[in-house]
Amino acid sequence: MNNENIIISESNRPYWQLIIAAALFTLSLAFIVMLIQNIDLENKGKRLAGSIELILILFLLGTTFCSQKKVYLDLKKSKIKASYEVGPIKIGRWRQIINPEYVSVFLRPKSDGSTVFEVNLWYERVKHIELYEKDNYMDAFKIGYNISEKLNIDLLDATVPNESKWIDKNEWKSKMNEQFS
Repeated sequence: MNNENIIISESNRPYWQLIIAAALFTLSLAFIVMLIQNIDLENKGKRLAGSIELILILFLLGTTFCSQKKVYLDLKKSKIKASYEVGPIKIGRWRQIINPEYVSVFLRPKSDGSTVFEVNLWYERVKHIELYEKDNYMDAFKIGYNISEKLNIDLLDATVPNESKWIDKNEWKSKMNEQFS
């Protein structure tokens, strides 16, 4: 492995989602201020619990509209961290990558009937980490290819169910060079 670090990031959220998140955060803050101003120590109970529940729901909804998933690979230390980030707040932990074996790209159906291409790093025979998810095959495959190159491991194309195939990376690289020249 070499000294590079890799950061894989979802694309930035659309502005309309950020506007909704800002509105939800503003509402939750407004309810907090109203709760503090109108706190009635004799009549707390259900009303207080309901207000706190509403504030938490608004805050969590706002977070889902503005959070971004990033995966950090530290090739020098053989570590990986998947994190969810909202502004400067990052939630995730570093894990050791022991014996990375291959990277796979496969097609996963979603509950709404659509599909997404998922890139996973497989290690210790049966363990895997989801690195990336995209609705575009070529974007997902390029990420999988680059990671497999950096880690010097194989790449598996599992986008067709029951027809997985190992990719000849040299051949794929030459096809890509021909396509873009």
